Amino acid sequence: QVQLVESGGGLVQAGASLRLSCAASGRTGSVDAMGWFRQAPGKERDFIARINWIAGVTYYADSVKGRFTISRDNAKNVVYLQMNSLKPEDTAVYYCAAMYLGNWNYWGQGTQVTVSS
Repeated sequence: QVQLVESGGGLVQAGASLRLSCAASGRTGSVDAMGWFRQAPGKERDFIARINWIAGVTYYADSVKGRFTISRDNAKNVVYLQMNSLKPEDTAVYYCAAMYLGNWNYWGQGTQVTVSS
């Protein structure tokens, strides 16, 4: 089992920055990758970014490419999502997830990000 706890959400104005954190605990040695997803009201949960746990290779959704950066601190078992130039359409609940054997098996409880115009 892997436990994930997100933090860092909040209310900001358009153009501002936020950094989300995801602290992982438990069997983190079995994790292939960590990722961030988001879900806006009435919409499906969408993939935002992913980072391979060992190699550090990153992938981004087109909607956030160039504005968001995912990174990790393996020693602390923490994954970050640096979000710059935030837009109102970035408003959503942001979830951290851990991939195991090719599936996103573990999820955090989510953290709310609200961007006002």
